Amino acid sequence: MTKYPVLPIILPADLKNAKNGEINQDLLREIQSPKGKLHSLAATAWNAMQLDAYFNGIELKQVGDYRSLARQEEMFKDRYQLTPTDRKPQVTRKYQNKTWYLKKGKAPSATPGTSNHGLGLAIDVADASGKRLEWLLGDGFLTSNALKYGFSWEVREGPNAEAWHLRYVCGDNLPKTVLESIEAFPSLDVR
Repeated sequence: MTKYPVLPIILPADLKNAKNGEINQDLLREIQSPKGKLHSLAATAWNAMQLDAYFNGIELKQVGDYRSLARQEEMFKDRYQLTPTDRKPQVTRKYQNKTWYLKKGKAPSATPGTSNHGLGLAIDVADASGKRLEWLLGDGFLTSNALKYGFSWEVREGPNAEAWHLRYVCGDNLPKTVLESIEAFPSLDVR
């Protein structure tokens, strides 16, 4: 199996002092399918990648975009509880100086205030499996379509793996593929 290293996020300059889940709403732009919001650079990269996928017979839809701190807390408390579960392997998070345990049948989520969704840089791809996931992965890390558009996985393998969870990692420098897409289709640029 090809390894996909976790790339560090390079924050756009306008997020340097932003508080996770409480960013200036002027930094967010609307995306489609279905409607949502991402940081303007991540939204532009997503738009370009979504169009490329469409031309390749792949439909990319999002099921998770920007999350306010209140939404992160709501999601966390729906997925985690304070008592151990019989889930194997056990997935835990530290929050409010307590250990929380992931409920059986629930997908992991970040501790509130630490999610990349709270910066508008993360997006969850609907049904990220089969041909859709194969298209995102490409033939390997350097040919990954997700990477070409500035996105990387946070956790690719193990109990915390989320094949659907992509993060925009390129800071203020949109990747060449995104810039070429904007040149051909200027309406993709929502910065």
